[in-house]
Amino acid sequence: MWTRKELKQKAKEVVKKNYWTAIITCFLIALLTGEFGTSIVGIWQSEDSMDPNYIIHRAEKSSIAITSSDNIHKTLNETQKMVFEAVEANLNSATKSQKYIFKIYDAIKSFNIDKVNLGIALIIAAVLAFSFTIFVADPLIVGGKKYFLKARKGNSTKIGVILDVFKNGNWLNVATTMFLRNLYTALWYLTIVGGVIKTYEYRMIPYILAENPKIKRKEAFILSKQMMKGNKWKTFILDMSFFGWNFLSIFTFGLLSVFYVNPYNAATIAELYMFLRDEAINNKYEYYEALNDKSLK
Repeated sequence: MWTRKELKQKAKEVVKKNYWTAIITCFLIALLTGEFGTSIVGIWQSEDSMDPNYIIHRAEKSSIAITSSDNIHKTLNETQKMVFEAVEANLNSATKSQKYIFKIYDAIKSFNIDKVNLGIALIIAAVLAFSFTIFVADPLIVGGKKYFLKARKGNSTKIGVILDVFKNGNWLNVATTMFLRNLYTALWYLTIVGGVIKTYEYRMIPYILAENPKIKRKEAFILSKQMMKGNKWKTFILDMSFFGWNFLSIFTFGLLSVFYVNPYNAATIAELYMFLRDEAINNKYEYYEALNDKSLK
């Protein structure tokens, strides 16, 4: 059986060996996907930037004029300003996961109050955010998992590892599997408790895809379910053990997360995956043959 202490000790060694590349990898993943919510990037993305007047409100609050926006606004009529602000604010936060759902809601609301141009702008923003999340952000998350799996075996692991998922024609399979994982989890959250359970049941899917991006969707789901059986509560406790670090990071404006907590956390879960992976192979779980990346041994 695995222990938190053992996993974390191994994770610290991995981060120590790959410190700067691990930091940059996590920062890029946070910037492009919205993962690591307590990092400085995650805190920035938590702003309520779905408000069509977000940029104006932000400027008023900070008493800082946004010169470029102001210059453009002077040449626009009121309707055009509204559309411009909506697109600008929404695209600035397009990398935040699930935001496209709220953009669609705002679009419908805009149509209902006869603001057709604004509604169209929000729909365009929603489509762009939706496409980015599925086809870029989710595969990059898998790429981030692969980086930490590879980092276990070497010093200064190359950051370019995160792009391997886009190579060899595996990108679409990864994107589709991750989309279904997120969709099923979201639907299960309608039952409240079910969503939490499924979040942990599907926890290993990105790592399985990182190891074998060609794996069939059904096999990835079944493998993750088997690997997490009896480990969901322990993994929850493992996640909670980082609460103190994340709390402290808030007082450093996210810098502690950027320079330590995010790589430490990511490396720890990668160690968990490797333990569960070995267990799956040794016990011959269904579809265990798909866990066949020899470079991870």
